[in-house]
Parts: sequence; structure tokens; C-alpha cells
Amino acid sequence: MDIQKALKGIDLSRLPRHVGIIMDGNGRWAKRRGLPRYEGHKEGLKALERILDFNTHLKVPYITIYAFSRENWQRDKKEIEEIMSLAKQLIEEKSSYFVQKGVRFIHLGDRDMICEDIVESIKKLEEETKNGSLYTLCVAFNYGGRHEIINAIKKMYNDIKNEIIKEENISEETFNKYLYHPEIPDVDLIIRTSNEQRISNFMLWRAAYSEFYFTDVLWPDFQESDFIKAIIDYQSRERRFGKA
Repeated sequence: MDIQKALKGIDLSRLPRHVGIIMDGNGRWAKRRGLPRYEGHKEGLKALERILDFNTHLKVPYITIYAFSRENWQRDKKEIEEIMSLAKQLIEEKSSYFVQKGVRFIHLGDRDMICEDIVESIKKLEEETKNGSLYTLCVAFNYGGRHEIINAIKKMYNDIKNEIIKEENISEETFNKYLYHPEIPDVDLIIRTSNEQRISNFMLWRAAYSEFYFTDVLWPDFQESDFIKAIIDYQSRERRFGKA
């Protein structure tokens, strides 16, 4: 792809600050080709690498990918093992790339159910990339939007009980501080592939005023040009945030 030519179609002064991606369609991609689901996940990883590499040129400040939900633990055990293997592969193989490019890596979600070697790899990569300033990649892994909110309520309740904060001082801004990585801004644009049109428990608090872009492209087939289409569509909209 001619990067400079591709970027000419985008108003770089009006980029979304935060893009969330629900990467859907790996299983269907594999099924249509008579392949095991694992092959779909492998191709999905390649699609992710394409978009992350393209964003080193585009420079959307925050990208959050929905990699594995808490509900996904209900899937077949073998598929879960394969996904975990690919997650570890991404972290280990891309660590030097993230450091070199200046991409900050952070994990969103709980670590209670993730195997220890992946948790250690996550901690290591977060530490190695903590000063990355090109853009921030947030990986929602073992993540659920409702679970994040419940966790925030529990932490806030504990602080109220211990008189760290007062009930009358609770606001949206206060609550936001109890979410995973409260420095992450609200999601401006959520992209969902494979023609599914639902939020699936993704970033529920931060998606309050998100714009949505749905495409029938299966995630393994998602190209830089598809990402550009989503950005251009976002830039064509008038965002009112409830105002007239």
C-alpha cells in the first residue's frame, strides 16, 4: 500500500482520539474455507498486525482491541488454548517492535483467570513500553464491560466506607477514576467487523457517545483500506453529544 496516498483521503486534523475494534469473524472465515477455527485466529492476528503497523503512520492516539472477553471462557477448551497461544505469540514477537516504534502497550481486564506465563509477559511488555509516545495500544483481554463497572463500584464503595471520598462528591469524573486505566479517554469510534451489529459488553462506560461503524468484512480480511473507510465515515458525521 502507498501510505502517503492512503493518508491523503483522511483529514489528519480530525482523527478520532480513541478507536475501539471488535475483531469479529475469525471462525466464519475459517469455516468458509473448510479450515479449523485456529487458522481463522492466525489470520486474524495478521490482520491486527497490519492495522497496528498502519497506525504508526496514521497515529490514532489510542486503539483498543477486544481480544478476549470474560464470556469467551465458555468456548471449547482447545480453542481457548489456541487463542492463549496466539496471545503469547503476539506479546513476545511484537515486544521489540512496540519498543522500537514507541507504541505503549497496556492490558485492560482482570488477570485472575489468565495463565501466569502470559501475565508475566504482559507485565514485562507494559514496563518496557511505558514511555511509548507514538500511540497507545489497549488490549481488552479477559475483559467485560459490566465486570469493569462492578469492579469500579466495589473500589469506590470501599473508599466511601473508609472515608477517602464522600458520597456527595461522587460524579462521572470521580467514577471514571476507578475504571481500568482511567487515563484512557472515551471511545470516539467503535469498528465491528463481520456484519454483526451489537456491542457485546465492550467498553460500556467509555462508549456512551461512541460512533459505530459496521462492516461485513470478516476480521482476517480487514485491510488498511477498510480502516481508512471507517475513519472517513467517522469524519463525515456531526457529533453533538446530546446537544441540538
